[in-house]
Amino acid sequence: MSAYSVDPDISVASTIDSAFYRDEATYALARDRIFARSWQWIGDLADVAESGSLSPRALLPGFLDEPLLLSRDGAGTLRCLSNVCTHRGNILVRTPCTAVEQIRCGYHSRRFDLSGRMTFMPEFAGAKNFPSASDNLPQVPFAAWANHGFAALDPAAPIEAFLGDIVARLAALPAEHFRPDPAQSRDYVIDAHWALYVENYLEGFHIPFVHAGLSRVVDYGSYADQLFRYATLQLALAKEEEVAFDLPPDAADHGRRIAAYYAWIFPNLMLNFYPWGLSLNRVVPEAIDRTRIEFHAYVGDEARLGQGAGGALHKVELEDEAIVEAVQRGVRSRFYRKGRYSPTRERGTHHFHRLLCKFMQTPVRQRP
Repeated sequence: MSAYSVDPDISVASTIDSAFYRDEATYALARDRIFARSWQWIGDLADVAESGSLSPRALLPGFLDEPLLLSRDGAGTLRCLSNVCTHRGNILVRTPCTAVEQIRCGYHSRRFDLSGRMTFMPEFAGAKNFPSASDNLPQVPFAAWANHGFAALDPAAPIEAFLGDIVARLAALPAEHFRPDPAQSRDYVIDAHWALYVENYLEGFHIPFVHAGLSRVVDYGSYADQLFRYATLQLALAKEEEVAFDLPPDAADHGRRIAAYYAWIFPNLMLNFYPWGLSLNRVVPEAIDRTRIEFHAYVGDEARLGQGAGGALHKVELEDEAIVEAVQRGVRSRFYRKGRYSPTRERGTHHFHRLLCKFMQTPVRQRP
């Protein structure tokens, strides 16, 4: 089933049909219609800082699982290439490494320069119309922000349409100076559809009812959101005596006691900014009723770790998981199909559902 629709007027709209979470054909179709056409985070870029660096990446491992290769050539240009040899499909690079001038396939020794152009192939003297453009490695749309890499297989729009509004809105935050902190990073697996996890994230409506600890830290009454083309931003203000950002005079929110910025990039990326730094969360579908959530921490101020809205993230995550798993069970009910939105508190979830419908209705381009 792909004919999903949600009224653009939130005051009369009903939520997306519950079949979206239950229909296997819809889940499979979302790979190409939603995930292949959006910009996906493919990790930080620390290991490809130097010329000649090669780093294999996977686009949503376990779901899209497209083998990619980051390659920085001698001139310093960083590209995202297919990591699949154009001869017989072998994976070219399996671990990060440094190449002097070329990428060599370990199967039959086909070679490529660091821009992906095929430069050598043994035993092909009799091959007609060889080499051709199809023998070069395909270049995958790629973008970088604050030392993070993003790729898209068939992007619906440039990266600026997905990420640009958030970057501009939060320009005062020094994200490029945050450092990875593996000790604060971890994965969670939840028994629920990936979209249920996302839509829970997109509203602060549930905070007073699900997150008692977080509710003591943030001012729910002033909780606000902003909607962008392919993104949303939620602002949580800190209660008195709780830790908040020290924003510079040129910041959009200078003078406000911001406890957290919760930025979401369609369809599955969360950039959670706290006074201590960034918790980057990637939502990866593993099955129609199972999802992996990756927490990647990037720290700017260690002294503020464990404080305020960004303090008890593990506890908040477990509370979210419990409620989302209960919703997963509920949307399977014969008695539930659709609900209604709070016009003031569920604008982000409504926006998400509208985007899901738009992408699911767009035909997939045929592969070359």
